[in-house]
Amino acid sequence: MDRLRRVGAPFALATVVRTVSVTAAKAGAKAVIAPDGTMLAGWIGGGCARGAVLKAAREALADGKTRLISVQPEDLLAEQGVAAGDERQGVRYARSMCPSKGTMDVFVEPVLPRPRLIVLGASPVAVALADLGPRLGFDLTVCALPEDQPVFASADERIEGYALPVESPAARYVVVATQGRGDLAALKAALAVDAEHVAFVGSRKKAEALSQKLQGDGIGLNQIGRMKAPAGLDLGAITPEEIALSVLAEIIVLRRKGQRDTPELAKNP
Repeated sequence: MDRLRRVGAPFALATVVRTVSVTAAKAGAKAVIAPDGTMLAGWIGGGCARGAVLKAAREALADGKTRLISVQPEDLLAEQGVAAGDERQGVRYARSMCPSKGTMDVFVEPVLPRPRLIVLGASPVAVALADLGPRLGFDLTVCALPEDQPVFASADERIEGYALPVESPAARYVVVATQGRGDLAALKAALAVDAEHVAFVGSRKKAEALSQKLQGDGIGLNQIGRMKAPAGLDLGAITPEEIALSVLAEIIVLRRKGQRDTPELAKNP
């Protein structure tokens, strides 16, 4: 698990939390599972529970949500009025074919790389984003000219200029906050990489002018359409710190989409 975390690789941790009657694995047994369903380490018993748990691990890594799987013999499922695949009150039921007729409950937790906030530029808004982002759970990459790097107190990764890696194991949220210093170059770099969100700190009119220049340089409309401008939620922000807050608020809404369970939260993001 430590090795996978160091390299930023996603995995699921399956833990047996309860057993009834005879089962091969007992409460506390754990297994580390890769996104393709391969069991990398540990053990949670034989084939009676393995298929259901591996399927749950793949799904958990796909949507970022935990799962509680209850593997029971068919007669016990029938007594409760449930069938394999049913889900009630957060518990998904699966059928055990083992002759021992034991029951095993397994908690499956996705362990995903921390999302990465990538800030391009060294403007006051960029500095405010770099200060606030890590406190909200983001790893931080700052991209700025060498002479501008000292304005950032700290960062998990520093890139001189805007040479972003094309792919990343973690979800990436890119914010161009150059504010007049290298806008076009930064936008080209941001739009060329795989990212969950690309935002531009600037007015709508300025973004439209830059979009025209991007088209003139051969950037396609589909690619340019990925840019959210102006960046952030409309909070009436004025100061750099307020603008940074609005940008990160918008990113959090996107990041947590689909993870909100109550209708009230879904209606009021």
